[in-house]
Amino acid sequence: MQRLTDRKILLGITGGIAAYKCAELARQLRGAGAEVRVVMTPAATEFITPLTLQALSGNPVHLHMLDAEAEAGMGHIELARWADLILVAPATADFMARLTAGQADDLLSTLCLASDAPVCLAPAMNQAMWRNAATQHNAEMLQQRNITLFGPGIGEQACGDIGPGRMLEPVEIAQLTAEQFGNAVLAGKTVFITAGPTREAIDPVRYISNHSSGKMGYALAQAAVEAGATVKLISGPVNLPAPAGLERVMVSSAEQMLVASLDGIERCDIFIASAAVADFRAADIAEHKMKKGKADEMVLRLVKNPDIVATVANHPQRPFTVGFAAETRDVVAYARDKLSRKRLDLIIANDVSRSDIGFNSDQNAVTVVSADAQQVLPETPKRQLGGQLIAMIAQQYHA
Repeated sequence: MQRLTDRKILLGITGGIAAYKCAELARQLRGAGAEVRVVMTPAATEFITPLTLQALSGNPVHLHMLDAEAEAGMGHIELARWADLILVAPATADFMARLTAGQADDLLSTLCLASDAPVCLAPAMNQAMWRNAATQHNAEMLQQRNITLFGPGIGEQACGDIGPGRMLEPVEIAQLTAEQFGNAVLAGKTVFITAGPTREAIDPVRYISNHSSGKMGYALAQAAVEAGATVKLISGPVNLPAPAGLERVMVSSAEQMLVASLDGIERCDIFIASAAVADFRAADIAEHKMKKGKADEMVLRLVKNPDIVATVANHPQRPFTVGFAAETRDVVAYARDKLSRKRLDLIIANDVSRSDIGFNSDQNAVTVVSADAQQVLPETPKRQLGGQLIAMIAQQYHA
């Protein structure tokens, strides 16, 4: 369930006896690497205490729409925006009916309507209630609105009846939740990804670098892991934690990044060069800190760095090679020139002159360029964009 790593799951609990299983469900989700926030309906608190869910989720439990303390902090709209996925377990017949009608008469139903995140329900109710024509109609309507139902299962129920209506077991629900985040389109493949800036030393305390944060490359690495790939992330100096489930190799200079990129290249299926590599480095690195002295200027002699992505693309055992073009003007034109000149399979172009999508931002908008086509991906959070790009790269690779 590594696809849940760093995912933000909003767990909604409604008033059914199966609510007791949500203690284990919260534990399963957190154990798989997800961040969990819990919203409970008033009826849910009759079956399991908020304190239990707070302890297991590691976060305060949200109960009321007009909670002054919550509004002063996250607030219900902020909570709706926060979630990558809303999971309602158990989802009672009453909650499904209210959601079908579009009611927003409590915090959980309001969040389901206010969020753009996918919504998944794990129904739980008496077998006769599940079979009722009204419930079946509601289930059908919800699925037509792209709301996913997990189950229900079939078996003995708390009331003694046997039939459909049981909530699935927590481990099953956690696995189904993980599966909502992409699919294993790169299972069995090895992907190398470069990310972040390089630093080219001038003396022991100074260097030449750029504004790259590494966020896009790290998002791509996370998405590749979730797609089932074996990932080596070759990272310049960044302030980002390593995503789970991959090998991270930290480097500083362009020459170090090239060495790490070529190490094991014969087993690499896809190479994605998202790092912002310095084009030049100092010809001579001073052994000691350079002093300002009395001169009004300092002249540095620079030499060209190796072109990492071109070296990989022209390697005798070349993998499917994807480049990045960070440009400030004529973005697509420059990208097409690099695609041809460096013999790349794909290139991803973005306009770094825009402060809202350039270096260090959490958003990005790109154009994916191939030899005979181009596709614009509009502005979206880098973490989501990483998944979109990996899906496109995988499609082109398999083609």
